[in-house]
Amino acid sequence: MQINKERVLQEFFELISIPCLSKNERQVADLLTKRLEELGGTVTEDQANKVLGGNTGNLVANFKGTVATAPKIMVSAHMDCVAPCDNIKPQIVDGVIKSDGTTILGGDDKGGVVAILETLRVLKEKNIPHGDIQVVFSVCEEQGVAGAKNIDKSLIGADFGYSLDSSGRPGKIINAAPGQNKIFAKIHGKTSHGGVSPEKGINAIKAAGEIIVKVPSGRIDEETTCNMGIINGGRATNIVPDLVEIACDARSRNQAKLDNLTKTIVDAFENSCTMEGVRVEVEVVPSYGSYLLDNASSCISLAQKAAERLGLPVNIGGTGGGSDANHYNNFGIPTTVLGTGMTNVHTCDEILLEEDLYVTAEWLLEILTEAGGTK
Repeated sequence: MQINKERVLQEFFELISIPCLSKNERQVADLLTKRLEELGGTVTEDQANKVLGGNTGNLVANFKGTVATAPKIMVSAHMDCVAPCDNIKPQIVDGVIKSDGTTILGGDDKGGVVAILETLRVLKEKNIPHGDIQVVFSVCEEQGVAGAKNIDKSLIGADFGYSLDSSGRPGKIINAAPGQNKIFAKIHGKTSHGGVSPEKGINAIKAAGEIIVKVPSGRIDEETTCNMGIINGGRATNIVPDLVEIACDARSRNQAKLDNLTKTIVDAFENSCTMEGVRVEVEVVPSYGSYLLDNASSCISLAQKAAERLGLPVNIGGTGGGSDANHYNNFGIPTTVLGTGMTNVHTCDEILLEEDLYVTAEWLLEILTEAGGTK
């Protein structure tokens, strides 16, 4: 193993100690900018925060390669994490890294960030030949991958890329991910006193119930899902509710299926209520598009070959979640997502095997070394 385990672990603990909720990544971004510049990168911060209302933009760093014929590779991870992330107290028990149970751990996605930084260090320290490298550290990934969605596209460009941001142990390669549409509906009724004159009102909650049972929900097929996630309505038990607001999302790795499912949901909201006087407003907000990569593509085959060289079990397949890679693929940079070992993310039970922290960095180093033509 060429990486420095002690350094990797120390940096991981350092990074997860910094609170970095979405829209508040300033402190960690300043530290990462310093580290990237010390490693020889030219760092630019875009102005995505002006759109998102945060205090930090996406970081894009470029490193000049030593092999002119090697492909230019983008490697990415996100800087933000979910709550609770203040005062994380990591511990290692029998080779498992976890928090004290009162916070998340932060392996999502500091495990990816640390792997990128260590790879850059080893390439430099050992003078390993490599092509041009572009590093992207995004903001607001945990809020609908909004940072990548609003990245300054003029700053990014590579032959292909890797996003280090998936559960599953190193060796997992995501070749397909769904697109997502968010659907927001407002069901308007008419308010009235619930005890004195309920017949003068139109109950929006009752109307919403009639509609909801006709909206597709759950797993539609192996690559398509729909989730009714939020419903709000009513002010008091003695007031006939005049407004219900509903939010759901539709996903599919097949764009045609996503379009059809979205239309079915919209039609259900607009046409399925039989109550007289009810008015429905529906808005569809596309979050990101789907992607499908051929297993023979450069980014997949290179990651597979590197994993095999390290003796890692290769697992290539699709996922039901979105990531920054959805946008990078849609921007024309074929990008796969790599497993980093994160487990039980977004909970206080999050864990990461210490071995996976090191192997993720070793895997990325092997990929970039392989791409440089020295293996």
